[in-house]
Amino acid sequence: METQSPNGSLQKQSLPPKNYGITKPISLAGPSEADIQRNTELEKFLIESGLYESKEEAAKREEVLGHISEIVKSWVKQLTRQRGYTDQMVEEANAVIFTFGSYRLGVHGPGADIDTLCVGPSYVNREEDFFIILHDILAEMEEVTELQPVPDAHVPVMRFKFQGISIDLLYASISLLVVPDDLDISRESVLHNVDEQTVRSLNGCRVADQILKLVPNVKHFRMTLRCLKFWAKRRGVYSNVTGFLGGVNWALLVARVCQLYPNAVPSMLVSRFFRVYTQWRWPNPVMLCSIEEDELGFPVWDPRKNPRDRFHHMPIITPAYPCMNSSYNVSLSTLRVMMEQFQFGNRICEEIELNKAQWSALFEPHLFFEAYKNYLQVDIVSADADDLLAWKGWVESRLRQLTLKIERDTNGMLQCHPYPNEYVDTSKQFPHCAFFMGLQRKEGVSGLEGQQFDIRGTVDEFRQEISMYMYWKPGMDIYVSHVRRRQLPAFVFPDGYRRPRSLRHPSQQTGKTCEDVTTSRSGSAERQIKRKRDDETVDEKLNKPEKRASISPLRMESVSPDIITSKSVGTSHNSNGQAVKVEHRGTVDLDSLRGQTSLDIDDSSVVRSVESAEQIGLPFRQELLSPCEVSDFETRETCKAGLNQEKTADSTSAFINDPEIGSSRRILNWKGVGAEVDQEVVKACNQTAAVEIAESVFGSSSNAQNLNCKVSFFV
Repeated sequence: METQSPNGSLQKQSLPPKNYGITKPISLAGPSEADIQRNTELEKFLIESGLYESKEEAAKREEVLGHISEIVKSWVKQLTRQRGYTDQMVEEANAVIFTFGSYRLGVHGPGADIDTLCVGPSYVNREEDFFIILHDILAEMEEVTELQPVPDAHVPVMRFKFQGISIDLLYASISLLVVPDDLDISRESVLHNVDEQTVRSLNGCRVADQILKLVPNVKHFRMTLRCLKFWAKRRGVYSNVTGFLGGVNWALLVARVCQLYPNAVPSMLVSRFFRVYTQWRWPNPVMLCSIEEDELGFPVWDPRKNPRDRFHHMPIITPAYPCMNSSYNVSLSTLRVMMEQFQFGNRICEEIELNKAQWSALFEPHLFFEAYKNYLQVDIVSADADDLLAWKGWVESRLRQLTLKIERDTNGMLQCHPYPNEYVDTSKQFPHCAFFMGLQRKEGVSGLEGQQFDIRGTVDEFRQEISMYMYWKPGMDIYVSHVRRRQLPAFVFPDGYRRPRSLRHPSQQTGKTCEDVTTSRSGSAERQIKRKRDDETVDEKLNKPEKRASISPLRMESVSPDIITSKSVGTSHNSNGQAVKVEHRGTVDLDSLRGQTSLDIDDSSVVRSVESAEQIGLPFRQELLSPCEVSDFETRETCKAGLNQEKTADSTSAFINDPEIGSSRRILNWKGVGAEVDQEVVKACNQTAAVEIAESVFGSSSNAQNLNCKVSFFV
């Protein structure tokens, strides 16, 4: 813009800086020479880490998308013909494929899946046409493998691999008889006369487009997001289904930081990301634009009107109508873990800016299996690999409910850290996998002598919900057991064995999450001696032979009526095949020794009726799961030492009594009654804070944001 000065000469007048987002930028500063140098080093590190796909793989993805587009077009034409439409309608019948997620945002890496959406006409439905007819078409194709329909998900999806490329395919039926190839999905007219599941399916693409429109510099946004997603995976906080954050959540958080620092380069944005979110006052929402209502009437995120929105701990709001919280899965426990990791990232970035650390230090993997003294292990088994794929997907999607239930039944005193990675014991030949959760007492709460957290009832409630799987088949089962850190199975470690603790990188010492780091930092000889004595005591207990109870399969119909008591007698078999009675008392005992968490779960209080492998449809598993037929030398010695003296004909019991983890692994036989916790006070506090935040977001006569409730619900 030019103006004329009093002397007649023309002079340029600077335009006011454009605001992105709902607030002014924090800083308009650009990069210094040091920032540019750090940015070059960061980009080099990301390339060397293999985060960018090759041209050949990119071309293959385009080819696969073309094939899928042809398949869905043919599918719609077939349905149109079967339903008696005219030849002209059959000729015009069409379906369009859109991408969303990391692929549409331009931040996908090698091997990443492609999030795709199929938009079809109004007469082609999701329930039968998509999940049955199209599913059967795909199942018959040689190019398609690992086909897994998930119709009951929050956003119904069909997962499969096409020529080795992972595809997540959604379906949306819009109110048009003919879907044009040039359909503008960003227009709100596509939302007319559709249900909420269809809106959620459509919004994946609509949100991705809005994000790219609302960031100041798309190139800088993409590199920063690629970097933060890689960091989140390395630190174990990348998983929407587990209760952490998924791809769209990280994209929205990064986009907001880009708005706050519009002229910053990616190296600066990464550092500012951690600086911003370590200080963010949750549950204040992260928003890229204001929330607007529309005449279509779909609910938007608004704690004033929607009671369930008041209990969201980490709201990250999508920018496309209808604006929703994309991070509703986050719990108090997972928010606590993420805040700890944000603090870790902030410390490392400060060191990088002071030239005291390299970028590689930021991406050191989180040593989850050294961070806690106690873990829950959730083993998932099935009769064959295809069944495991579907069964695992169902169980994994419900694992966060176990975290929420433990929080509820212990009044938040027992904290869970669910780990999103799955593990497989390659020494076992049957289909299975395992997930783990770290357990610790809430920080700052002193443990009383003998205080117990009985979560048997909690786990039983969780198992009952899992058992409602509508596609259950014989052989599908889960087992929840307690494992001490010293007795974790070898297959969870990258090299198949535990690393010496003295080799830990200093950057892994996060303080709050790992009790052993606190010990090493304090330099207290007394504390170290105490730990040594505690470990010796544990070793003595582990060397004692111990009888185990067999656990029946998951199906609740098989539960014997006389297993309701908190103390019962079950039947097992010794090495001679003789029946023996096994009596167990079960507690989850969390003791505090000099401020360090110690969880002690005794053997189960409930013994279910013993059933043979044939009864659960797995006649082959007995031999595969024999306790002493394991190649590991240490395990063979353990068998000889008598940790598993009983030899059972029940394959599930053999699996549970895997000698690799010894007697420290306790199956929770889940008929204890979980503690009933009155949370009304906490709820009231949460609701009050959420409503006050909502008023500040949507506008109110009062701008007060009093988040200091008597009962704090922040971690």
